[in-house]
Amino acid sequence: MPRAKNDPVVHTVTSASTSSTDDQDQRVRRYLTMMGIRVACFGLVFVTSGWVRWTAVVAAVFIPYVAVVLANAVSPRQPGSIQSVVPRDDTQRLER
Repeated sequence: MPRAKNDPVVHTVTSASTSSTDDQDQRVRRYLTMMGIRVACFGLVFVTSGWVRWTAVVAAVFIPYVAVVLANAVSPRQPGSIQSVVPRDDTQRLER
């Protein structure tokens, strides 16, 4: 349906990418989760023995590197497409 020249143009934002604040919040949560796992690994060092202890030591050493790399990995921005929408005529609904 063609649009008249004086009709307003309304754009949708459903295809917009996530905000940078949401992306940063997700990265902080991921970092804190990995640091929590690291603290658990330190706890395992004192209560276990054998290969479990050494696995916990190795994990406690390498988890900070992985956590920082993942926390600094910003997700690439997806270009959003803007699509025009024909506004509905709500005058009948408003008159009720």
